[in-house]
Amino acid sequence: MLQRTAGERAADAERERSSLPEVFRTIPVRASGAFWQRFLGFIGPGYLVATGYMDPGNWATALAGGSAFGYQLLAVALISNVMAILLQALCARLGFGAGLDLAQACRRGFPRPAAVGLWVLAETAIIATDLAEVIGTAIGLQLLFGMPLAIGVIITALDVFLVLWMQSLGFRWIEAFVISMLALIFLCFGIEMWLAQPEVSALLRGFIPTAEIVTNKEMLFVAMGILGATVMPHNLYLHSAIVQTRDIGRSDSDKRDAIRLATFDSTVALASALFVNASILILAAAAFHARGNTQIAELGSAYALLAPLLGTSLAATLFALALLACGLNSTVTATLAGQVVMQGFLELRLKPWQRRLLTRGIAIIPAAAVTIFYGESATAKLLIGSQVVLSMQLPFAVIPLVLFTARPSVMGNLVAPRWLTVVTAAIAALIVALNVKLLFDTFIAGGLLLH
Repeated sequence: MLQRTAGERAADAERERSSLPEVFRTIPVRASGAFWQRFLGFIGPGYLVATGYMDPGNWATALAGGSAFGYQLLAVALISNVMAILLQALCARLGFGAGLDLAQACRRGFPRPAAVGLWVLAETAIIATDLAEVIGTAIGLQLLFGMPLAIGVIITALDVFLVLWMQSLGFRWIEAFVISMLALIFLCFGIEMWLAQPEVSALLRGFIPTAEIVTNKEMLFVAMGILGATVMPHNLYLHSAIVQTRDIGRSDSDKRDAIRLATFDSTVALASALFVNASILILAAAAFHARGNTQIAELGSAYALLAPLLGTSLAATLFALALLACGLNSTVTATLAGQVVMQGFLELRLKPWQRRLLTRGIAIIPAAAVTIFYGESATAKLLIGSQVVLSMQLPFAVIPLVLFTARPSVMGNLVAPRWLTVVTAAIAALIVALNVKLLFDTFIAGGLLLH
């Protein structure tokens, strides 16, 4: 047996420390060549992250906003997306610059009690995320195939085996699956927009913020729901880990180049998420609000109304198909995020299938129980409620991310530029303020969306 070199032993140790050791540095990338040639090797992680920005929970808030207020909240979707792009850029910087995902950085950078507390909050966020994704997937199966909601919920638990199988083939297979589902979602909503024929001038005006968003209490509540639920906490953990599937060089120059390419990947992918979120809101505005249906939040209700309003059953079928694709994508990425959070915070040494089942079980069991217990009549309340829970957890992921990427002791020469730290710190402060107001309105003022 050949003796292993010190470099090989160091690489093995680095892989073992990773939260996704089975795929760590398994994807080769070009160190030279034209920009587009090097960029091809980095396409993928951004699209996995983008799925969290169009999950079924976002559908509920976008449907409610579009049906109630027409196109006016498109500006909120745009602003939220810009915030997401900047925060995900910090995730790529942390993963490549420090060689850490956010969970690992929290474990190393905070006292143990604080790190354990953050782990509990992160797991809570993943459970809330899973709740929305389980409901969305189950509703998609029900609408397309008439499957009972409870059976659909149980079927969603099988995605853990899908992830294991695809990962055994290589991480690129997971990325290809997610991108394929996103392409299907794009196609569905492209056709939906053609069928709905939205008013273009009103649509474009919707991207311009107005004072009414703040002065109208009901509109402000929905706007905060859209903003507070856009940046998913689990995505910040996930992105900082999956960028490390790329086998980049060890020099600062190589890492800077990787950060640029990964940021470009996530920016392009999140632009696709904006298209989907905006399309849901536009569809609700054109099909429901314009025809006097201003209280649509249930996914099933939207499905039932689309065919008669747009004059073809194709509209409803495409809606359900896109919902199912969104749910499948989101459950795959949430499973990966669960592994990152558990491994990064706790350093559990388990076999891949054991770790997958454990992390998925922690999230799916309570999500399935809640879904089956409340049934079909409360799906909109559950979806929007899951976004409120995510809003509660979000600052506990965003603030550490901004802090760590600004520290030379963590990032070395690759600390975030001062302007980026200032802007993302302001975003964190805004998210905290809006989420406090959102929670106040939900629990003290009664929650306008929940009635």
